[in-house]
Amino acid sequence: MSLALALGRRGLGNTWPNPAVGAVIVREEHGVPVVVGRGWTQPGGRPHAEAEALRRAGEAARGATMYVTLEPCSHHGRTPPCADAIIAGGIARVVSALEDPNPEIAGAGHARLRAAGIAVEVGLGADEARRAHAGHLRRMRDRRPHVTLKLAVSADGKAGAAGRRPATITGEAARARVHRLRAMNDAILVGIGTALADDPQLTCRLPGMAAFSPVRVVLDSRLRLPVGSALATSARTTAVWVIGATDAPPEPARILRDAGVVDLQAAGSEGRLDLAAVLRLLAERGITRLMVEGGPMVAASFVAADLVDAAALFRSTKIIGPDGIDALDGMALETLTSRLGSLGREPVGEDSVEFFARA
Repeated sequence: MSLALALGRRGLGNTWPNPAVGAVIVREEHGVPVVVGRGWTQPGGRPHAEAEALRRAGEAARGATMYVTLEPCSHHGRTPPCADAIIAGGIARVVSALEDPNPEIAGAGHARLRAAGIAVEVGLGADEARRAHAGHLRRMRDRRPHVTLKLAVSADGKAGAAGRRPATITGEAARARVHRLRAMNDAILVGIGTALADDPQLTCRLPGMAAFSPVRVVLDSRLRLPVGSALATSARTTAVWVIGATDAPPEPARILRDAGVVDLQAAGSEGRLDLAAVLRLLAERGITRLMVEGGPMVAASFVAADLVDAAALFRSTKIIGPDGIDALDGMALETLTSRLGSLGREPVGEDSVEFFARA
């Protein structure tokens, strides 16, 4: 199961709206367990992990055991049910980490396997599987993505220089780690303030990882994103979704659409978007894992709405000074960290990163 979970993680960020599942097929040969097939959900969500593992195992799957990180599907979508493929492949036993809360499955996959005479065990590796499938579980149960807040914080708790000017806080190693985190999320979100001040690209710029860049989402109630910005000019290469208010002016929307930007609308009031409505909108479009990168006002808004499920806190040894911008605008950093449990802290070059998650 540990191998299946490791394989499944290969798909994080590029299988949405489907979960990133891992599957391993094992059979006994001369009293020794031998892996005869392994698979993980492919980009775009298909083929599924179980089908990949069965394809690789071939006839060796007959009489073998499949370890899979999530209940095999039982419904007809773009592909036939994995439960049927497992039955046809001659698998004798399935060890599944979790039941799938998807109402189209919700135990039906396991039931179909049992009805076909296959031994089914559920629960091995469940805790780790819940973390691996946090996005899928959150989208199915709460109709929103799993939200990770990424913050880069100076030694004195600042995220920007005086006058809301951007400041380089962390070093190259930490920035490379952020690019890896981006690749493991379906979408990355910033506010229009950050988009205007920093003109960011928000892509994965590690060698060979450009194709793993997430959808880039900008909260922009009045549609102020410049058509000449780094985001808009690259929208035909890597998707950009701008979320405006329902009463946003139509002309900027048309200009952005002509540039390849997807313009969406969410409810809001007094110039602020309703974050719960934004997350529902993203979930409806298939997003399961969302990383919020900034800026301080957007970060504080997510914390205030209790919509942060996990956090990656990059800490620097640099000092910005008392006039700098707090990491959470108008809010103590402890407001965030006290709500989440620490998963541990580790060095990243000259900086460090501490991960947090809901208990």
